Amino acid sequence: MKSFLHKLAIFAITALTCAAIQAQEKGDMAAGAHLVLATGNSLGNSYTNFGIGTKFQYNIFKPVRLEGLFSYFPEKDFVSMWDVSANGHYLIPVADQVMVYPLGGMGIFGTKTDHGSKSYSSRDICINLGIGVDYQLNDHLVFYIELKSKIVKDWNRLMLSAGLAYRF
Repeated sequence: MKSFLHKLAIFAITALTCAAIQAQEKGDMAAGAHLVLATGNSLGNSYTNFGIGTKFQYNIFKPVRLEGLFSYFPEKDFVSMWDVSANGHYLIPVADQVMVYPLGGMGIFGTKTDHGSKSYSSRDICINLGIGVDYQLNDHLVFYIELKSKIVKDWNRLMLSAGLAYRF
């Protein structure tokens, strides 16, 4: 079952990426970078760490945007993490320069524990649910902030990210 879910996640991410690549001439695109504060519990232990990441967004039609993102969490307490996800946003204008969007998607979340001679790594499928806000600073630059829950088999995370994106 785990193998099937991994294949399903890879298929979904590939399909969303291909759809975005094929449709690039039709809509607005943006690329950006972000900082992430993540916290969560695994097997009763609380764990908080900081990460960095990048994203690419493509508007497939007026209120719907697809996003591919990668985040990396450097080693802390012998544990490092990474996340590759594809999300969908439904853009809701609330002011001249402000958009709010619920988001949903899926991806692959990886962890690596390296403690001396013992090393362990895992990759699990994750589901993303959250909300974000875009604030248009000028014609090309957007500040964004997102709060999302990353639901992983036994490593659920609450992630707060903020960053800048360049629209072209």
